Amino acid sequence: MATLTVPSAVPPVADDCDQLRKAFQGWGTNEALIISILAHRDAAQRRAIRRAYADTYGEELLRSITDEISGDFERAVILWTLDPAERDAVLANEVARKWHPGSGSRVLVEIACTRGPAQLFAVRQAYHERFKRSLEEDVAAHATGDFRKLLVPLISAYRYEGPEVNTKLAHSEAKILHEKIQHKAYGDDEIIRILTTRSKAQLIATFNRYNDEYGHPINKDLKSDPKDEFLATLRAIIRCFCCSDRYFEKVVRLAIAGTGTDENSLTRIITTRAEVDLKLIKEAYQKRNSVPLERAVAGDTSGDYERMLLALLGQEQ
Repeated sequence: MATLTVPSAVPPVADDCDQLRKAFQGWGTNEALIISILAHRDAAQRRAIRRAYADTYGEELLRSITDEISGDFERAVILWTLDPAERDAVLANEVARKWHPGSGSRVLVEIACTRGPAQLFAVRQAYHERFKRSLEEDVAAHATGDFRKLLVPLISAYRYEGPEVNTKLAHSEAKILHEKIQHKAYGDDEIIRILTTRSKAQLIATFNRYNDEYGHPINKDLKSDPKDEFLATLRAIIRCFCCSDRYFEKVVRLAIAGTGTDENSLTRIITTRAEVDLKLIKEAYQKRNSVPLERAVAGDTSGDYERMLLALLGQEQ
């Protein structure tokens, strides 16, 4: 499901560090060399490179990268080089500090609903270490109203991860959700309780029961006002649990579509999913748009930024 390609014979970490140092030194930066190394190493290998680079040269690899490259290419390389939990912590901090109900809530939903419980716990730990505060307190400090009420427990959850499902509970909670939605009580405590505490398997069973009982998907009933950002956030939560590949495909499609590219969203999805399920997202994109995602990315980006993204998408050089 991942698109990351790692050489069958990976050079020693010391050799990677030496090559990266050479890429940074001299009259011009060797961007191609940076991509050829970092875009083809997994998280454990990148972590080892960062550690060895700091020990050898007395400087953080991320600092060297920032000093030598810039713009969208820099952001893509930095986000990719970070540990997954640290990367999520950085992304969460960005949206918490520059809070916007639409884009901000969507990034937090992605982190809370498409990572496993242990991974989400690791994100909160990484947030503590990097920012000397908790993710929960920052979200609570910047989000307001129903968004705060929903997002704080969502990012605080440690859900059960097993396959067990209580069918009676699915039936009763589908009924609760339907009643609250019919009364437009979208921020009701019961809706928030169900979405922020139940396991993925239990939620999917509940949403399936909703569809069977009321003749249409729950998300259809959450489209009464397409411009309502809170309703869009609820729909995003449901899509992340039920069909995350199609959710991410839509984010990428909207990032590329139109007159301007949303580089932040495009970079976020490719760097966070390349080691997870980017192959499924590519397949969903091809099916939905009849165009390979690599071709769409190449048509909307350029230079080293384009080459970095295409490398993470698994395009052969």
